[in-house]
Amino acid sequence: QICNQHNAEAPNLEQVFHRMAQTEPNLDHDVSWFLLPSYWAKTVVAFISFLCFANSYDGDFVFDDSEAIINNKDLRAETPLGDLWHHDFWGSKLSSNTSHKSYRPLTVLTFRINYLFAGGFYPVGFHVINIILHCTISVLMVDVFSILLGGLQFSNKGRRLNLAPKTSLLAALLFAVHPVHTECVAGIVGRADLLCALFFLLSFLGYCKAFRENKEGHNFSIFWVLVSVSLGAIAMLCKEQGITVLGLNAVFDALVINKLNVLELIQKLLHKDKSLENAGLLRKGLLFRITLLMSGGASILYIRWRIMGTGPPAFTEVDNPASFADSLFVRAINYNYYYSLNAWLLLCPWWLCFDWSMGCIPLIKSVSDWRIIALAALWFCLIGLICQALCSEDSHKRRILTLGLGFLIIPFLPASNLFFRVGFVIAERVIYLPSIGYCVLFTYGFSLLSKQAKKKKILAVAVLGILLINVMRCALRSSQWRSEEQLFRSALSVCPLNAKVHYNVGKNLADKGNQSAAIKYYREAVRLNPKYVHAMNNLGNILKERNELQEAEELLSLAVQIQPDFAAAWMNLGIVQNSLRRFEEAEQSYWTAIKHRKKYPDCYYNLGRLYADLNRHIDALNAWRNATVLKPEHSLAWNNMIILLDNTGNLAQAEAVGREALELIPNDHSLMFSLANVLGKSQKYKESEALFLKAIKANPNAASYHGNLAVLYHRWGNLDLAKKHYEVSLKLDPMAPGTKENYNLLRRKLEQLQKKGG
Repeated sequence: QICNQHNAEAPNLEQVFHRMAQTEPNLDHDVSWFLLPSYWAKTVVAFISFLCFANSYDGDFVFDDSEAIINNKDLRAETPLGDLWHHDFWGSKLSSNTSHKSYRPLTVLTFRINYLFAGGFYPVGFHVINIILHCTISVLMVDVFSILLGGLQFSNKGRRLNLAPKTSLLAALLFAVHPVHTECVAGIVGRADLLCALFFLLSFLGYCKAFRENKEGHNFSIFWVLVSVSLGAIAMLCKEQGITVLGLNAVFDALVINKLNVLELIQKLLHKDKSLENAGLLRKGLLFRITLLMSGGASILYIRWRIMGTGPPAFTEVDNPASFADSLFVRAINYNYYYSLNAWLLLCPWWLCFDWSMGCIPLIKSVSDWRIIALAALWFCLIGLICQALCSEDSHKRRILTLGLGFLIIPFLPASNLFFRVGFVIAERVIYLPSIGYCVLFTYGFSLLSKQAKKKKILAVAVLGILLINVMRCALRSSQWRSEEQLFRSALSVCPLNAKVHYNVGKNLADKGNQSAAIKYYREAVRLNPKYVHAMNNLGNILKERNELQEAEELLSLAVQIQPDFAAAWMNLGIVQNSLRRFEEAEQSYWTAIKHRKKYPDCYYNLGRLYADLNRHIDALNAWRNATVLKPEHSLAWNNMIILLDNTGNLAQAEAVGREALELIPNDHSLMFSLANVLGKSQKYKESEALFLKAIKANPNAASYHGNLAVLYHRWGNLDLAKKHYEVSLKLDPMAPGTKENYNLLRRKLEQLQKKGG
């Protein structure tokens, strides 16, 4: 057979391709499954993949979407497009010490296009694109699996043949409905993985096209090899994993195109056999193509390294505790345990969680830990598969197993902690591409069972059952990703030891105003992780608002002790100390916060309030001015400047500040109200009236707006209008300070006027 030939002269590749169709065993022969034309097979896969995740189309922005999309200035039109190439995925400068170095400019560009077309942050468009991308990838998988399972073979006209239509359809369906993909599809930030996978597959298919027969009769097309390298570069600009496609292309070339027998090659190397060309290593074009792939990959990595800078990303122990273990043994054991858990998620994707860090998976510190069994099981299976892939006499089996393992392992390498520390324990999104290898191995196993089974239809029904269960699991998991409340609560049963899960549930409750329930979850987060400074900060904030100042101060003090550069905790500590009337300590805390975060407008605002309480008016005005310089839309700082200048009799300056503020924030009714008060005192009644009425139109239920307009009319002499607005104000707030007294004065004046008139 062709697959076992190792002649001194390499056979013509064109002849090989045409003859392989007759010599390769057919994987579909013993499989009881649906046989559909290519078009219908792809239509079915597209429809089923759409069905799995369709209910996520109208979900909210959840979890990491807030940082990567809503708070990412790179999505806004005012940010120059060039900035995308110097910022990380989250909008931070790559040169920053806090950057995670996740360089995905093309993914961010698609978010920006979504934002511009939608005219704002409307999640529907973002979700729809993700669903379409997954459907497209699933359709491409039909072609990819036909190559992996049936081989790369062409007709006389140069058209690629699908020699495994049934098994390639099954594998594509398994991929399309795998529940572990939910995070990538239903979570908008998962688009990085989807785009990476799309160009990854296009790169692989492009590389396969390099060996299609052409008119010139060349063995391969350099053009398509270069296209494949370029698509690999694009994949990496969507997510770092994309670069691994070049390694897979090299493996594919060696094993499928050149029929390299790895075991035979190793034996020849060990015996120093000089006839290595017999093993296929030096066949025409292989080394040249491998050199092209390696050169392209090295160039891409070098350019990325130059853009990213030499500094590694900064992660903390809670992100990936095993990587911070002192013992090499502990690190190795836990890394391998993480691999086994990833494998289990592929085999049984029932326990899914949005985050697996912060104590979710306790470290294995001893060989007596029963979880060592999982490692043993993983490596028992892997070694068995590797032995079969290397030692089997069946070249068809060697090819499928090697490619299956290649797709399973190679795309996973960047997340393996082997080359650099990653910022997670387990992330379901990173096994989107490795699941291709799982689907290959599962389908091949199914074909072997079908060959041995007498009742093949029962086996087919069982696989159909698995597909149906996965579809239902995808739909359920997609619904959980529709809102943060459902997503976070779904994790409580999966990772009850994960402090971040409790923190996020608490934060979600706090955002909805349920502080009592939020306190419970924040306390549990701190109990599970006594160094969880963000949970301490948020809990301290709630206790501060509930006037439980003593405990709030203790928590915030502990937070800044654990993390001295935690600017937000320093500011909140300053607020608590201010409430406790420990003004010097509060001022010191505010300045420490500003030291660690120089552009901190909210801290300058709070510092200004402290100075105002101490009657240090110039310092207060300077602090608020700093806040507005850093954040021109900081309405509270503008308002406080106007009010302070008004109260100290600086009406002209107050008016100037008010007008400046309204130019920047023209629709802020609170600024209209403050400036209207100043103009009224300056006897600019007409302009003051116009601003009051505009403010009331924007916020008609503000009693103070009606009350102060009534005072204006009272001064102006429009007594009937004054009476009307006093009455509206008292109706909205019967206890409004001063309004009742002013109203009574007006009534007495009206009575006196009536008597005089009578």
